[in-house]
Amino acid sequence: MESESESGAAADTPPLETLSFHGDEEIIEVVELDPGPPDPADDLAQEMEDVDFEEEEEEEGNEEDWVLEPQEGVVGSMEGPDDSEVTFALHSASVFCVSLDPKTNTLAVTGGEDDKAFVWRLSDGELLFECAGHKDSVTCAGFSHDSTLVATGDMSGLLKVWQVDTKEEVWSFEAGDLEWMEWHPRAPVLLAGTADGNTWMWKVPNGDCKTFQGPNCPATCGRVLPDGKRAVVGYEDGTIRIWDLKQGSPIHVLKGTEGHQGPLTCVATNQDGSLILTGSVDCQAKLVSATTGKVVGVFRPETVASQPSLGEGEESESNSVESLGFCSVMPLAAVGYLDGTLAIYDLATQTLRHQCQHQSGIVQLLWEAGTAVVYTCSLDGIVRLWDARTGRLLTDYRGHTAEILDFALSKDASLVVTTSGDHKAKVFCVQRPDR
Repeated sequence: MESESESGAAADTPPLETLSFHGDEEIIEVVELDPGPPDPADDLAQEMEDVDFEEEEEEEGNEEDWVLEPQEGVVGSMEGPDDSEVTFALHSASVFCVSLDPKTNTLAVTGGEDDKAFVWRLSDGELLFECAGHKDSVTCAGFSHDSTLVATGDMSGLLKVWQVDTKEEVWSFEAGDLEWMEWHPRAPVLLAGTADGNTWMWKVPNGDCKTFQGPNCPATCGRVLPDGKRAVVGYEDGTIRIWDLKQGSPIHVLKGTEGHQGPLTCVATNQDGSLILTGSVDCQAKLVSATTGKVVGVFRPETVASQPSLGEGEESESNSVESLGFCSVMPLAAVGYLDGTLAIYDLATQTLRHQCQHQSGIVQLLWEAGTAVVYTCSLDGIVRLWDARTGRLLTDYRGHTAEILDFALSKDASLVVTTSGDHKAKVFCVQRPDR
């Protein structure tokens, strides 16, 4: 494991009283502090100083503040209208990732193949600052829970964190080749998975570090559970581990028939963290109890199952689970496949409720909070909105001239922000007659 001194900011920080070592692994425990009023927040979050655990207030009426800028024309060959309101065009290559600041939903951070990341304003595309210093494609970017910090990570494993208000870099670290990165839901703690199988956890900006050693293969996806005490991590060998973030040990390990028969591609949790959904190149989505670590359901696409001419190897190569998620208001789950199938499953009966076909592969899906509407973005450059109750396509948004590679949805579902292989990020204003 790399020494803490390799972190730029951490090198000048005296070790905390809580620093302890176990074997060859460096373990930093963080002392618990009284958070004040009772809160189901996890021990980790309670241990972090200067963190306000008050629930974020929903920002309402924000859509009135948006200044819709006229388009100056988009370079590309796609015929048809550009439905976007704002285009951010400072990237010079494919834009791989986007995240919105969770507090106000007024800022975006994007990262791309040009080794650059930018923080910019959604209302008019105005650049706030560049997250400079990366030497490889920026594939991960995101804001902390309180929007005060923004993190960017590139493929080589260089992670950087900036303070948003001062636009200054406050922390950096070089880990192994980066697979995924995510902020803790209620503390200034950053987690990342790397190709060596490790999951890393840092307290930012002082750099206190803990590692969770997985199998000798990439930690391909991960998600912190809503309680903040645990994280679920999927690996290239098909195994799944649910980690205790405080103890640094796995609570549950799913492997063999309980795990997947191929690398994991995505993982999601429901709102209360009781259920986990995992997806893999084996075309299966597995429903797992976060409490028992047992598989309680397996979903397979009917499009694959109904193709007897395909062998197992061909089946895996021709299709895979690319994205998945839980509906917050109905017992439904959505699974998006590389072959363009959006499957809506009923969790109570574990049956397929609707199957919605796209013209090309699904890259990502997101559920709208408080409704049964699921958003998809796909390789044909189109964002689509689906009513999961009926399986009906509500509307779509066009404007990109290449595949959409990532997208984000504002809390009030008034904006969709997309990134694409056409070197652009776009802001779409969502207007639905059914709202």
